[in-house]
Amino acid sequence: MGALISALHFLTTIPWLPHRPYSHKEMGRAVGIFPLVGLLIGAILVGVNYLLALIFPPSLVSALLLATWIALTGALHLDGFLDACDGLLGGHDVESHLEIMRDERIGAFAFAGGAMLLLIKFIALDVTPETTSALWLAPVMGRWGMSLAIAFFPYARKKGLGRGFKDYTTWRQVALSTIIALAVAILAAQWLGLIVFGVTALTVWLCARFVMKRIPGLTGDIYGAICEIIEVVVLLALAVSLPL
Repeated sequence: MGALISALHFLTTIPWLPHRPYSHKEMGRAVGIFPLVGLLIGAILVGVNYLLALIFPPSLVSALLLATWIALTGALHLDGFLDACDGLLGGHDVESHLEIMRDERIGAFAFAGGAMLLLIKFIALDVTPETTSALWLAPVMGRWGMSLAIAFFPYARKKGLGRGFKDYTTWRQVALSTIIALAVAILAAQWLGLIVFGVTALTVWLCARFVMKRIPGLTGDIYGAICEIIEVVVLLALAVSLPL
């Protein structure tokens, strides 16, 4: 229960959660149920999408749905993406990359990256014929991707919020998160879900390789950025229109 509450506390803005210090062991265990948090977010988004569609035209539904999505996470992962854009693209060496990511101000790379990310998400939501599948899959795959990134790649800083997750994550958490993500992928989209599952794993690896050419490991901001990138990739995958 401590792991579940910890995961919900760090990954959502659900107001009724108790605010208390969480042990590193709880944080490590929370990694295994990150996809469950994504499933909860997906369930809320599916319900909101249904209700909004009764009132508003499709494009406005997509915009309000995206706003709800951001609100549910308190823009935590989006903030990580913005910091990662500035830090990884704007620095010139390891220390400058890390220092820029600590800066709360946003620069040109963050502004441009964030604008493009939200624009692509909005359009993908607006045009995909698989909206319900997308709303189930994207939050789950994004948080499964975070679990993989935490488990399989080094952490760049000696201290930091992500350090507790990294140091206490074991193969059991990876196995649990993978089983949850795979089950959701199959139930939500059958064979297409399996493709999305594989694309998610590939995206994590590509993102981590890109980051580690600039800094010696990942950070909490990078975890959030990976989540956002995977969500976009999933939405794009489900929006693809190929002739049969």
